[in-house]
Amino acid sequence: MTATQDVLTAIDPTTGEVVSEVPAADTATRDAIIGRAAAAFDGWRRTSVDDRAEVLRSVAATMRDDVERLAMLMTVEMGKPITEARGEVAKAAWAAEHYAEHAAAYLAPEVIVSDATSSYVQYLPLGATLGILPWNAPFWLAFRYCAPALMAGNTCVIKHDPHVPGCAEAIGELFTQVGAPEGVCQNLPIATPDVEAAIRDPRIQAVSFTGSDRAGAAVASIAASEIKPAVLELGGSDPAIVLADAALDEAADAIALMRIINAGQSCIAAKRILVEEAVYEPMVELLHERFAALTVGDPRKEETQVGPIARADLRDNLHRQVRSTVDAGATCRLGGELPAGDGFFYPVTLLTDVTPDMAVSCEETFGPVAVVSPVSSADEAVRVANDTVYGLAASVFTDPDRGEAMAREIQAGQVAVNGVVKTDPRLPSGGVKRSGYGRELGPHGIREFVNVQQVWVGPKAE
Repeated sequence: MTATQDVLTAIDPTTGEVVSEVPAADTATRDAIIGRAAAAFDGWRRTSVDDRAEVLRSVAATMRDDVERLAMLMTVEMGKPITEARGEVAKAAWAAEHYAEHAAAYLAPEVIVSDATSSYVQYLPLGATLGILPWNAPFWLAFRYCAPALMAGNTCVIKHDPHVPGCAEAIGELFTQVGAPEGVCQNLPIATPDVEAAIRDPRIQAVSFTGSDRAGAAVASIAASEIKPAVLELGGSDPAIVLADAALDEAADAIALMRIINAGQSCIAAKRILVEEAVYEPMVELLHERFAALTVGDPRKEETQVGPIARADLRDNLHRQVRSTVDAGATCRLGGELPAGDGFFYPVTLLTDVTPDMAVSCEETFGPVAVVSPVSSADEAVRVANDTVYGLAASVFTDPDRGEAMAREIQAGQVAVNGVVKTDPRLPSGGVKRSGYGRELGPHGIREFVNVQQVWVGPKAE
């Protein structure tokens, strides 16, 4: 079952049962929400950075105080294990706190010497902005978008995925709870077919989108036709390269975490594990050890490490990718079979001897499926890593100096050397190629939705 144009439907992926049906906003409601965001902009942009920061800090504190309820919304609506869900709420609060503390420095005017008596660049807000978000990290992705946009002086409307309506409503309510000015940050509970009208609304000045490359291309084309800036964070087929000089135990720990967090349903998960032939079999054994020890089960239980896939259709597609790859000659060393019973569970799966032409290498995999391929050298590892339409993130496990040098050759928006690929409020995140454009987070992210205004003050200097 999926959301219809009139109803936003949440299905508990642990049981497959409908847990809520929320009417989608009609045209009049959509217009009213966007209207409130546009009306709030003039007052919000004139609000001091300190006062904006106080709103964000209050929201962060409210999230931390209400972590159990907010975390359970994710667990019920999209199957995130409760321990991970608590961590996501805390990370969303961190994003709000980070921008509350650092926005003034990130947006400080920059003096640039010219022929003017004085010349500088200042960063001014654009207006009401629209965030279009997916289901896999409802709180984190919302605050990755709204915290910098709000601190820059913009207002935000958040169109969340139709399968997480409870999370979306809770995010909007946080700003009401702390007494933020009306319209500054709101939930926009519209059905997917109505997104185009929201993008085209003349009161919306910019768009942030996280999701698939197919949907991103549609959003980008609509925004471009209206001459509105957009930031796109799209899919990934992230490589994790393990060379012969790597610390194999540490590499296996990091890769297992990157592949399995959120049941592998993450754009920046390690999706293709490329291992130098000299250490291929030992590395496969270390990965098998770690994956086989994971507990798959009810995400409400503290001991659960891997929950269900978020939707039945997503699980079906993942299983198709696995079976197609095995049929093409890969070895399935763990998992790979659909389990009986309720819900949308999929076993932790380890596929080895995978070649670049197989489905799990050519397509983005969203689930607990690890894909391991041998490579003959560091040069071949880089070539295979880059042989994809995506370019979101990558990781390299080797001597640190060698890893830094390799990073320059890898076509990805971020590279972790001997560590876990992750998003961090302090550092920019984004991709190249079909993984999107623009950056979120860090000083770069807050400058995406601003008017970079040059100011020249005369008289002309002699």
